[in-house]
Amino acid sequence: MRKNIDYDREEFEKCMRGERYHAAFRGRDALIAEAMLLCQEYNRTPADDKERREELIRELFGKVGKNPDVEPNVFCGFGFNVEVGDNFYANNNCNFMDPAKITFGDNVFIGPDCGFYTAHHPIGSRLRNQLYEWAFPITVGDNVWFGGGCRVLPGITIGSNVVIGAGSVVTHDIPDNCVAAGNPCRILRYIDEEGLQIKPGQSQEGRETGNQCKEYLTNASLCAKL
Repeated sequence: MRKNIDYDREEFEKCMRGERYHAAFRGRDALIAEAMLLCQEYNRTPADDKERREELIRELFGKVGKNPDVEPNVFCGFGFNVEVGDNFYANNNCNFMDPAKITFGDNVFIGPDCGFYTAHHPIGSRLRNQLYEWAFPITVGDNVWFGGGCRVLPGITIGSNVVIGAGSVVTHDIPDNCVAAGNPCRILRYIDEEGLQIKPGQSQEGRETGNQCKEYLTNASLCAKL
C-alpha cells in the first residue's frame, strides 16, 4: 500500500473484499497516479541499468521474489496488488489491472501484450454510469507459461504446470498440469512436468512427447472449433 496518500478506506476495503464499490472513491486517482509515475520511470530506465529496474519493480509491485525480469512497457492500476514469485518474467507491453490481487507463483513466464484484468463492471448501464464496480482476484500457480496476447479475466484461478496458448481469452478456471488455448480458453491436453501427455489411467510408456503440443497451439482451425 502506498504511504502518505489519503484515501477512502471503507470503499477501498469493499473493493478488496470483492463487494460492489464506487470507483471514484476519495484518493483513488492519487493511488493510480503514483503507480503510473512508477511505471513511467520504469519504462524509461535504460535496459542495462538492471539494478535500478529491480528497485523500481519492487517499489511498484506489492511482493516480488528472486530474479524478477519485466520488460517495458509495463502498466498497472495500483501496482501494490500485484505479487510475483521467484524467476518471474513478463515480456513487453503487459497490463496488470489490479484493483484486486493478482498473484503469480514461481517460474511464471508471460509473453508480450498480455493482460490480467481484475476489474468487473455492471452489465446494466445505470450502475455502470454511476461508476460502480467490482474487483475479483486472479491467482496463477507455479511453472506457468502464457503465450503472447493472452487475456485473463476477473476471478480466474490458473493452476501449476500450465501452458496457455497465444491469443487465449481465459474466462474460466484452468486446473494443474495442462495445455489450454482458444477464445474462450479450453483444455487441449493434460501434461506432466516434462511436457508429456497424460490421461487418467494411462501408463508411463503410453505418453506422447511434449513436442506434439506445438501443433495444438499453432493450429488455428483446431482452436476455432473449441
